[in-house]
Parts: sequence; structure tokens; C-alpha cells
Amino acid sequence: MGKVVRILIVLLVLSMIAAGCKKKEEQPVPQAPMGQPMGQMNQTPQAPMSEPMQSPAAPHGTAGPKVEKAVVVPDTVKGKWNKVKLAFEDKASGKSSEFTVNLNSELSIPNTGLKVAVKEFLPDFKMGETTLTSGSNEPKNPAVRVEIFENGKSVFKGWLFAKFPTMHPFEHAKYGIILKEGVKS
Repeated sequence: MGKVVRILIVLLVLSMIAAGCKKKEEQPVPQAPMGQPMGQMNQTPQAPMSEPMQSPAAPHGTAGPKVEKAVVVPDTVKGKWNKVKLAFEDKASGKSSEFTVNLNSELSIPNTGLKVAVKEFLPDFKMGETTLTSGSNEPKNPAVRVEIFENGKSVFKGWLFAKFPTMHPFEHAKYGIILKEGVKS
């Protein structure tokens, strides 16, 4: 009988060891939104996005249809802002320039091959499910929609934000362009 008890004890111990060695199911690791470090999540009231705009469920890489968001400039904003100031930096030389550009016009930056098409300006950028608009006429979250071309090829299409210049910025090896501010009429 002692031999049978020892075998049962050994089997019991082996089964307990085997149960303890089972690989635990891996839990998914929460991911920060693209372009935003984990420590900066939920720090901005609106998460600006580059075009094409996507549905609220899709910006983090999950499946979902892409939804073009309409840009709606409220009547309280229309005609109140007619220009924006853009800061340009030549990273190699460290030289900076500032350009004041009319809305719905283009700026060719000398000696760079860059052309900036300036579109709508929203002084208080807000993002809804289907629209991008301004919550007020106050410059609480100033943003301008631009398209940047290099030697005739589109290299950036999206929004530049004055208060969050590193949020979805224009990224280029030689040059930097940021929104400084909107200019009232």
C-alpha cells in the first residue's frame, strides 16, 4: 500500500505542477492614439486628425469605414478671419521666417520647392462625428487646414494647430511649418 500511496502523491504533485505551468492568457495592452505618447492621452480637448478624417472608432487602427468629415465654418466665424500667420523653419540653417497668408490662397516658399495651399481657419476647432467646425469665434483652439506640396507633389494634407504644434505636424527632413495664429479681418 505504501507504494500505491506514493504513486498517487507523485501523480497529484505532477498534476498540480502541470496546472500551474499553463500559460496565462495574454491581456491586450492599451495603445495610445497614433502620434500621441501614452502619458499625453486625454490631455487635449479634441484630438485633431490629419485627413482623410475617420469615424470615431477608426483612428486607432481598428476596423471601421473611413468617413470624410465636412468642414463647417459657422456664420459667427465666416468673414471674421481672413489670414493666418505661418512660421517656417529651415532646419539645416536654423533660420526662421514668418509668412502672413490669405485664407483660400497659396504660398510658395522661396528656394524650397514648397507650396502651401491654405484653406479654412477655425479659431475654436471642434470635431463632431461628421463635421469639423468652430465652437466659437474666440481663438481657443486655432487650426488651419492646409495642403503642402513639394515640387508639385502633395506631401501633407491636414490641420496645423497653433496651441498644439506637435499634434499631427507637417514632418519633413529639411523644413518645418507651424501655425502661429489667425488674423482677424
